[in-house]
Amino acid sequence: LSPGEKMGCFTFIKVMMILFNLAIFLGGGTLLGVGIWVTVDGQSFLDIFGALSSSVLQVMNVSYVLIVIGAILLVIGFLGCCSAQKESQCLLMMFFSVVLIILIAEIAAAVVALVYTGLAETLLTAVVTPLLREKYGADNTFTQIWNVTMTKVHCCGLNNYTDFTDSPWHKEHKTYPESCLVRGSLPLACPHVCGCLLQGCFAQILEEIKTNAGVVGGVAAGIAALEIAAMVVAMYLYCHLDQK
Repeated sequence: LSPGEKMGCFTFIKVMMILFNLAIFLGGGTLLGVGIWVTVDGQSFLDIFGALSSSVLQVMNVSYVLIVIGAILLVIGFLGCCSAQKESQCLLMMFFSVVLIILIAEIAAAVVALVYTGLAETLLTAVVTPLLREKYGADNTFTQIWNVTMTKVHCCGLNNYTDFTDSPWHKEHKTYPESCLVRGSLPLACPHVCGCLLQGCFAQILEEIKTNAGVVGGVAAGIAALEIAAMVVAMYLYCHLDQK
């Protein structure tokens, strides 16, 4: 390529990187805003989106997850835009390093999720079960999130209905949540029979992930491909600046 063509290619890639990272920055800001909204006024969020919200994130505290993801995207988008706009090798290398660390962390998390599913369940049980016994029936937002989750996913608690034993709801109503009941009584057996809701949400979500493994894998591969492409572009700009 002639020097002019090389400069035109460099400029095109630079503009594309700025636009791409601007989209990431705006997306991160949106997620961060929604996360803060859920934290401050979770009931309003549930009133609007409650009927549609039956995702994996509901097993955890969705607001904090959104805040963390939004903050990470904001940092990546900001670094990407600034590094390309200012043509700074230092910022480009920082952007490359941050995306590489995130990619490695995602791969490590995927390996841990595949190999140590039992460990993940143990950790979730240690964190979520005490929250269920402390907040279910006392915290309206927390209770509503779990009610929607259990209704949509067709599950009961994280492990089973005993997660709600001694919760404020159990103490007040002397029974378990409606989602855990079959015709007014607890399903004490037949956990695999259709209509029997003894199984916990963790098992149900794992089953849904396995059923939709192709979609989950495709999304994960797409995200990884975008991250690799971002690193390649950053390194191209870095090397071109070095030559200049």
